[in-house]
Order: sequence, then C-alpha cells, then structure tokens
Amino acid sequence: MKTVAIIPVRGGSKSITLKNIKLINGRPLVYWTIDAAVNCKWIDEVYVSTDSEVIRDVVFKYDKEHLGKLQLINRSIETATDTASTESVMLEFANRVISDTIVLLQATSPLTESKHLDEAFQKYVDDELDSLLTVVNQKRFIWSKEGQPINYNPSARPRRQDFEGYFVENGAFYITKTLLLLESENRLSGNIGIYEMPEETYFEIDEPTDWIIVEKFLEKRTRKVADLEKIKLFATDCDGVLTDAGMYYTEAGDVMKKFNTKDGMGFSLLQEKGIITAILTGEDSKIVAKRAEKLKIDEVYLGCKDKVTAMNELLQKYQLTMDEVAYIGDDLNDLPLLKQVGYSFAVADAIEQVKREVHYVIDCTGGHGAVREAIEYLLDSRE
Repeated sequence: MKTVAIIPVRGGSKSITLKNIKLINGRPLVYWTIDAAVNCKWIDEVYVSTDSEVIRDVVFKYDKEHLGKLQLINRSIETATDTASTESVMLEFANRVISDTIVLLQATSPLTESKHLDEAFQKYVDDELDSLLTVVNQKRFIWSKEGQPINYNPSARPRRQDFEGYFVENGAFYITKTLLLLESENRLSGNIGIYEMPEETYFEIDEPTDWIIVEKFLEKRTRKVADLEKIKLFATDCDGVLTDAGMYYTEAGDVMKKFNTKDGMGFSLLQEKGIITAILTGEDSKIVAKRAEKLKIDEVYLGCKDKVTAMNELLQKYQLTMDEVAYIGDDLNDLPLLKQVGYSFAVADAIEQVKREVHYVIDCTGGHGAVREAIEYLLDSRE
C-alpha cells in the first residue's frame, strides 16, 4: 500500500504575494507543512506541486536529508489559475503518480504537525474509512441572514462551557483512497470520517491579518517546550552570529571582523541579571578574544571543535544542567549543542537544518543585532 502526499502551492497568490514562501517565524510558509508531511510515519512520498520556478527553488533548499522523501512535481497552467479547483490539482496528480492513498495538505495551514497526521491515519485505518477530513470544534452561535438562530435557542442560551458546539472544516489536510478520488472527482467520498484538531488550527492564511495570528501561534508552539525561567547561562557562537560571517581583509592581508554594538549591550543586560555568558567558537582568533574581553564575557572557548564537551565542562564548573542553558547558533557544528540545551536560537540566515531544530528563529541575521534580539526575548519571557 503506497501513500503519497501532495502540497499544492502556486505562485499567483493575490492577497499576499508569493505567500507560500514568505517567511513566517523565520522560515518559508510551506516548510511548516512539509515538516508535518515528511515526518509522518504513514506517508511514503511527499510532493510539492507548483507552477512557480521561484517556489521550486525555495523548496529545493529544504533540508537535504528529506529530499529522498520530498519531491517536486510540475503543476499545469490550467490547474494554477485563480479559478482552478483543488480537485483539479489532485486529479492531475493522481493520474501522474501511482498510489493507493493520497493526502492533500494545505501550505496555508502551518499549524499542522506530524502528530496530527499520525493520529488521523490511525483513525482512518481503524475505522476502515474511504476518506477523512480535519475539523475543529467551534462554540459559536450561528444565525441566518433572515435573523433566525440555527444552532441554539436564544431563550435558553447555554453557557460556553455547557455548549457542545459544532465541527467546522479547517482545511488542514484530507485523506482519500486514490481510486475513489478518480471515480468521484471529489476529495471526499465513500465512508467519510473526521479527525478533530486543536482549536487554534482553525486559522489558515488567506489574508494579512491571518498571518499575524498564525505567526503568534507558531511562536507560542516553539516557546512552550522550554522553561525560560530556568536559564542561568547564555552562550553563543561567534562567526555568523556575533558577526555577519564575512571575511574582511586589509591591503596588508590582515583579517578583520565586524561586530554589532547592540549585542554588547545585550550581554550587559544578562550580566545585570546574574546570567553567565559564554562564547564557543571554532576559530582561534585574537580578534574574538579581544572582543570577549571588552564585553567581559565570563567564558570563552576558542578553537572549539566539540561544543557539547566544552559546554559540559562549563556545566560542571558552575554546577548547572543543560536545561539551564540557552545557546544561539547558525551552522552544522552548532547542531549537537542546540539539540541538547534548554532553549535554542538560530539567526535568520542560519542554514535550514539548524532553523528546523531550534525553539526560536531570530528575525535579525548574524552580525546585525541577532544576539541582542535573543537576549531581549529571553529576558522579556522571564518577566
């Protein structure tokens, strides 16, 4: 039994230009849905269907470890118009890719997680369904245009906690047997079931106001897994974080680095709160040493090839645990430590593999106040 997923994304969005690749919480919008699909244990292959070369290039840059499961497929001009139905895209896809089951995922529903797909598939199998849709429970009182109540009695208005509510499609994803899709030309047919998702997944991105709401939920989702009150040590990489990763040379061949004064003030704010500061960098640079001395950084590791080992030394010295450490990085050599600390940050121009693993992606790029932004985020969250 082969299960494939399709994520249709076109380049002609009217409300938000190229919204499917616009950055939300530090990553292209479509990446969040790709995350859910490639990490679902039930899905064998994930296809992003697009008519846009720009979108194709962005998707191709997605974490390379999943490129075996993630594939790109061309979307015809006819199915990428403003008036084309989603069914037309699904039918075009079903006639080109052999499968037993198709999952339609919407890039505009970035709050979908792989656990939602896993649970929905289990229900799909256990209940012997032909197709399944996702819903959320809404506790709203509905009226007709003629002023007639539809789902409650105004003379016996129930309290919200006593109101069962009703299910509404949130459009996050749909599962269907491929054969039935081809026969009915509809994403839902046969024995239909529902999978209830969390209330916040009701929001999908169509307008700029939706964007603001969903971004807040994404931020909350990444923040809630850690207790920022516990942080007692803040550490950072240097090149690409404290600097812009540029390599500057004088005419005499001397190497220079550009730092940002805002980051320096950020370290002062940490020190005022009694938080230990550290720099862990793979470079053995006198420039970094001088900058660290000026900023009164507590601990500096130059030429550090194993940042986890270095951090364990600091933990032993200060009698701390990894849960009490925050770290900000940008590249592959930061990943092992980022995966272990209590709270992890990535700069906006970090590689995608890093941004996928951290709790929070900074808006600033390296060398442009990214560390200051992380510090303010940390301190604001503790108040």
